[in-house]
Amino acid sequence: MISLPTLLLNVRNLTVEFPTGTRTGAGAMHLSAVRDLNFTISKGEVLGLVGESGSGKSVTALALMRLLPPQARASGEIVFSNGGGSQDLLQLPGESMRHLRGSQLAMIFQEPMTALNPVMRVGDQIAEALLAHGKVSRQEAWNRAVEAMNDVAIPGPAQRARDYPHQLSGGMRQRVMIAMAIVNRPQLLIADEPTTALDVTIQAQILELLAELRGKFGLTMLFISHDLAVVSQVADRVAVMYAGSLVEVGSKHDIFHAPAHPYTRGLLNAVPTLRTDRTRALETIEGTVPPLHAVPPGCPFEPRCEFRVPECATTLPPLVEVSPGHSARCPVVNSQRG
Repeated sequence: MISLPTLLLNVRNLTVEFPTGTRTGAGAMHLSAVRDLNFTISKGEVLGLVGESGSGKSVTALALMRLLPPQARASGEIVFSNGGGSQDLLQLPGESMRHLRGSQLAMIFQEPMTALNPVMRVGDQIAEALLAHGKVSRQEAWNRAVEAMNDVAIPGPAQRARDYPHQLSGGMRQRVMIAMAIVNRPQLLIADEPTTALDVTIQAQILELLAELRGKFGLTMLFISHDLAVVSQVADRVAVMYAGSLVEVGSKHDIFHAPAHPYTRGLLNAVPTLRTDRTRALETIEGTVPPLHAVPPGCPFEPRCEFRVPECATTLPPLVEVSPGHSARCPVVNSQRG
C-alpha cells in the first residue's frame, strides 16, 4: 500500500492587501499584493516559488511568518500541521505565533547584512534564537550556536562566533543566517532569495549546503527565487507567481519540460542554455509586471501575452489541472492541449 505524503502547510485563498491612503465612501482603498493564493507543501518537500520582482513572492513569505507591517490586511487560511495538530496561522494569537516563529517556522532573509544586528556578535545572535524559545542556559545556548555554525560549514566556528557581521564575507553572513534559522530544528524553513546577493561560486556553495542540511535534518522548505536555474537545482515542485497570482504549479519536470502557461514559457525561453543559438538575440517578454494599482481585472499577464483572447481581459481564469499534479491558469493553452 502506497502511503500519501503528510501535508505540513496548506495555504488557501491567501490575499494580502495594503492601504493606498485614498479614501472613498466605503472607507480606505486597498491594493492586493497577493490574490487568492493556493498551494501546499508536504513534509520533507522543497517547493520553489518563482516569478519576476514584484510578483508577490516576498509578501507571501512575510504573510506565512506573520511579519507583515501593521497596515497590511491578510485574509484566507494558512494551515500549519505539526505534531500538535493543525492550526490556522492567521488566527493564532500573537503570543502563540511568536512561539512558533523561529522554533517551528524559520526564515532566511534576502540580505544578511541588513537582517543581522551590526552591534551583536554573530554567536550571540544565533544563541538568542535558542534563548527565546527554550529553557537553556546562556552557556548551553552559546555552545549550540557554535555547533550550528559548524553545521553550516563555517571554519573555526568557536572563533567566528565572536565576530561581528561586518567582519564576515557575504557568504559567511549568509551561512550565519542559515545557522540562526536551523538552530531550533524548525519543521518549515522559508528561504527568501538566499543566494541573490552572492557571486556564482558562493551561490553554488550555499545551494550545496542547503541540500546537505535538508538530508541531515529532513528539512521542509519553501525556496523563493527569481532564478529558474537555481530553483531547478533545489525544488521538488515549482509554483510560478505573476502580479500576486499563482499562474502555474507542478512538479519540477512538468514546469521545466512541459510548461503550460505562457508566462512560464516566456521565463524559460529567456534563459540561455548551451544549446542557445548565439547568433540570435535572446527571447524576451515584452512589457513589465504591472504595478498594484494597474493590475488588469482579468488575467494579469494578458497585456503581455501572445495567446490572449478577449475573455482574458475581463475574467481571471481558474487554475485547471492539465495533467496529474500539474495545474495552470490559461484557458487558451489548456484548450490547445485538450
